[in-house]
Amino acid sequence: MSKGKILLVGFGPGAKEHMSGRAIEAINEADVVIGYTTYIKLVEDQLEGKVVIKKGMTEEIDRCIEAYEQAQEGKVVALISSGDIGVYGMAGPTFEVLLKSGWTPDSDINVEVIPGSTALSACASLVGAPLTHDFCSISLSDLLTPWPVISRRLEAAARSDFVVALYNPKSGRRTGQIVEAQRILLQHRKPETPVAIVKSAYREAQNIQIVRLDEMKDCKIGMLTTVLVGNSSTFLEQGLMITPRGYANKYSSITGDIKEGEKRGRSLTMGLDGWQECAREYMQAALTQDKKPSLRDVMAYFDMPLGQVLTAIASASEEDPSGEYKAVPVKSDLLQLIQEDAAEWGKIRTVVRNTAGAITELMLNASDFKLRGEWLNIENEHFHLHIHWHKVASAWMLERGDSLRSVHFADDKGDSVFNISLLKTDGEFTAAVLSHYEQIWQRQVNAAESD
Repeated sequence: MSKGKILLVGFGPGAKEHMSGRAIEAINEADVVIGYTTYIKLVEDQLEGKVVIKKGMTEEIDRCIEAYEQAQEGKVVALISSGDIGVYGMAGPTFEVLLKSGWTPDSDINVEVIPGSTALSACASLVGAPLTHDFCSISLSDLLTPWPVISRRLEAAARSDFVVALYNPKSGRRTGQIVEAQRILLQHRKPETPVAIVKSAYREAQNIQIVRLDEMKDCKIGMLTTVLVGNSSTFLEQGLMITPRGYANKYSSITGDIKEGEKRGRSLTMGLDGWQECAREYMQAALTQDKKPSLRDVMAYFDMPLGQVLTAIASASEEDPSGEYKAVPVKSDLLQLIQEDAAEWGKIRTVVRNTAGAITELMLNASDFKLRGEWLNIENEHFHLHIHWHKVASAWMLERGDSLRSVHFADDKGDSVFNISLLKTDGEFTAAVLSHYEQIWQRQVNAAESD
């Protein structure tokens, strides 16, 4: 018996002119063609003389099993899908079925994945260039994916300023998902953000709508629609939706001179190695403008977590200061610092913030902190404070002019867990407490220099 073969074919939007040469060859080569009924219709002019097996919308696994059984008989099977078969397509479930059946890449059945132009590429090409910079795709179908997972992905993509392609945005039964998606996106995007709604790209029923984000949910959207949501820099001009590549960050115009401080072929001044210097310049410049940005102001301006901003401050030098701020990473044992060293500071202010914006400030003694298992606790008749100590990964001592002496504790992502600060008496730090704080500070400086 001849060796069987499974060809996983992505044929793009459907028209032959948008199919790759290999996709056309694969369908020609096949003895058996298997696919969803709509997909079969799109390529039926290429199926003469072949065994054609049509399956319904919810019979994806049946298609995979059928392809495997036909290949076991030595046949060449083309399992077809519009778009790219590896993007929300049949490639994944086919490999799952094969692997569970004992198939390996060295088995008698050869498997080849043939890519095609996916829906987001086809739709983008019809409305301009909305995907020129970073983007992601998210399916709104909760038939197989829990909604909390989809919601978290939408939130992360929206906050991260990705251009977002929404697949499976709406169906006859699933009408609320696009409404929720719009709500989440509007928390991080302006209402006028451009949105392209493209139905059946490059097919007879093709329809294109370009609207604002706040109008999106009221548009005609269905299962054959892909929705492209712009990011903060996406713009509309002459009916085209364009996301800039970023040349304006380096050049005075797209074909103009390079901006002062930038270099061709090198990372931006706000790149990985340069953004910390920019942060320090921002804090220093604020002094000359008689402004005093808080630490959280700096975090918000650069949209960076506490740990990254404190690292930038700690990297300052006399030639490159951080305005009023100075910081040093804590190299000593963190529990010793909070339970023993800080106990010498008398009453301190402890601040805990939650992600929704609530701030808790407690006046207490560091000696009151007790470690119980994974938790650093303080309890009295007025309050209970519980800090998940195992989540604390790092700490920095921070000074701000004559107004602040504090220690900030962060998790492994650099997000704030809590901080403690010295308290003033009659507008001044107590000399003995300040002296002890400075001793601890110098100990951390010495440890950092010896690394």
